[in-house]
Amino acid sequence: MSASPLRIGYVPLTDAAPLVVAEALGLFAQHGVRVALSRESAWAAVRDRVAHGLLDGAHMLAPMPIALACGLGGVRATVSVGAGIGRNGNTLTLSPALAGEAGLDPAGSPLSAEAFAAAVRRRAAAGRPMVRLAAVFPFSSHHYLLRHWLASGGLDPDRDLRLVVVPPPRTAAALAGGEVDGFLSGEPWGSHAAALGVGRVALTGGDVWPDHPEKVLAFRAGLPAGQAVAVTAAVIAAARWLDDPANRGDAAALMHERVFPTLDAATVRLALDGVVPTAAGTRALPAPMRFREATLARPEAAAWWLRQMRRWGHVPEAVPDSEALSAYGDATWRAAAALLGEAEPETVTLPEEIAA
Repeated sequence: MSASPLRIGYVPLTDAAPLVVAEALGLFAQHGVRVALSRESAWAAVRDRVAHGLLDGAHMLAPMPIALACGLGGVRATVSVGAGIGRNGNTLTLSPALAGEAGLDPAGSPLSAEAFAAAVRRRAAAGRPMVRLAAVFPFSSHHYLLRHWLASGGLDPDRDLRLVVVPPPRTAAALAGGEVDGFLSGEPWGSHAAALGVGRVALTGGDVWPDHPEKVLAFRAGLPAGQAVAVTAAVIAAARWLDDPANRGDAAALMHERVFPTLDAATVRLALDGVVPTAAGTRALPAPMRFREATLARPEAAAWWLRQMRRWGHVPEAVPDSEALSAYGDATWRAAAALLGEAEPETVTLPEEIAA
C-alpha cells in the first residue's frame, strides 16, 4: 500500500458516487492504495489543483482533459484518463416564470428546443432582458450539451441569450436570487432547486444525448502507473456496486451522509433511482444516471466533445486532434479491468450533428 495517501478531488455531485463509495467500502485499500478524497468547491479549483500537482487525480468534466491539453482558459497540463465516471445525470432547471412561458408540461415531458426558442424570441420581441442560462464551467459537458440543444431549436447561443458560469453548489441559490433564469448542472442541484420551489426541471442531459458520458477520473502527469491502475480498479468495482438496484438505498444514504448532509435525503436519492421531480410528482428517465457502462472512457465520445469545442470556436484550429485528445488512452482502464475480470462495455451512440 502506498506510504502517503493519494489526494483525489471531487465536486459535490451525485455522480461523484464511485469515489465516495470506493472510500466508504474500503475498495481503495483492497487494491493496495491509500486515497484521501478532497472536496472542491468548483471545477476551476479541480483544474488548477491537478494542473499544479496539488491533487494526484480528480473527478473531472469529460471535456476538461481536452481543455487542459489545449491550454484553454490559460491553464495547460498533461493528464491521463483512467476511467469514465457516470453517464447521464444532468438537469436543465428553469425558473418557474420561464418554465411557464415555455409551456413546460406539468407531468415533466422534456421541453422541446423549439418551444424554448419561441419563449426566448417572445421575450426579445417584448424588449425584456435577455435570458441568462448557467453552465458549470466554460469547457464542460453541460455547456456543450446546452449549446447543442439550443442550436437544435434554431437559437444562436452566442447571440440570442447569455450563457454564464455558476459552480454546481451555487446553482440553486443563483436561480433563487434571480442571477440566472435557468441552469444545466449535475444532480442533485436541479432537484434541490425544485424541492425549494425556485425551479422546475425542464429536461435532462440524457434527453439531449441519451447515455452520454459525463465525468472522467483523470490523473496528473507523473503518477506511477500502478497507483493509477489501483485507483481505477477501485472505481470500477464501486461502479459495479452502484448499478446493483439492491444497493441504491445504501448508496443514497452514503451520499447524503458524506456529501450532502444539508440537503433532503429524498432529493439526494432521486438521481440514483433514475427519476427527476415534476410539478405532478416524478418522471422516470429513459436515460438515467448509471455508472458501470461508463467506466471505459471512449475516444469516439471524447472526439464528439472536441468537435463541439471546435464548432463554437473554443479550440484553436492549429491544435491537432491527436494533441487535444492525448489524455484519452485506455491502457489504465484495461489493466484495472483485467484485475477485476471486467468485460468491455458497449460502445456509445453519438448524437446527430447539427449544421452550423
